[in-house]
Amino acid sequence: MIRNRIAAIAATTAAAAMLLTACNGADNAASAAKEGAGLALQSLNFNSGTAKQNNAAPGTGDWATSPGKPASKPVAKKWVQLSASQAGDLNPVVVNGGGFTLYRFDKDTADPSKSNCSGECATTWPPVLVAPGGKIFIDGVNKSDVGVVKRDDGNLQVTVGGWPVYRFSKDLKPGDTNGQGVGGTWFGVTPDGQKAGAAAEQPEQGDGNSAAPATSVTLSDEINFGDPSEGLAGAGCQNVGRDDAASSLQASGSLKIWSEKDCKGESKVVQGNIADLATVGFDDTISSVFFG
Repeated sequence: MIRNRIAAIAATTAAAAMLLTACNGADNAASAAKEGAGLALQSLNFNSGTAKQNNAAPGTGDWATSPGKPASKPVAKKWVQLSASQAGDLNPVVVNGGGFTLYRFDKDTADPSKSNCSGECATTWPPVLVAPGGKIFIDGVNKSDVGVVKRDDGNLQVTVGGWPVYRFSKDLKPGDTNGQGVGGTWFGVTPDGQKAGAAAEQPEQGDGNSAAPATSVTLSDEINFGDPSEGLAGAGCQNVGRDDAASSLQASGSLKIWSEKDCKGESKVVQGNIADLATVGFDDTISSVFFG
């Protein structure tokens, strides 16, 4: 009996050590990636104003893809331009030096910055790449909101508000916004990294809804508001007690639900009572909520 207990304790200790090592390895990898992106950002040159105002050479940078031609295989440019502008019904939205709309992808992450669009996705949605030591012209966009993230292929992709940004291959002329809302995950990006356009944040409607923001919510583990349940109230971001357990919710107004703690990851604005969170793609997914 004693020998079995000793063996069990040793096994548990070993498993804990392995878990700690794995966690430390993941943390170290994330820190290294963030440090690498920071060094890459330091190598870039930021210039206020447009490329034209800074006398950029014709046929270079964002001008290398002529208006009227679709976005092609992504190539790191010697310079890129980020301008706060209007495109179609999107105002404000960030456009590049050629006037083409730039987009963000809900399946990416902003903190830490990470692109999850590669292969065929990156052909349809070419990432905005800048060469090491290149220039970023900022026009109506705060420098503090601009960054880069190293992609899996080693290229540096520009970020706005932490979100990696892309062009859309089916935007054929400046001002096109054909990528807006595609798949429910692609949206024009605002100068601070948010989703452009009112349609991007329209709440999913439930029963008994109100236009006012909710100040509390009840999350139920079962559909149709069954027990067990958990209540949350307050202001700003609130983490749930039972992670990824809710299948329905009750609220007297609108709130934003998030797939990760601290209001990170994927999100959706909902309003009123949602009897089955699977209908909005969030069954057993809520980790935090945002009031306000």
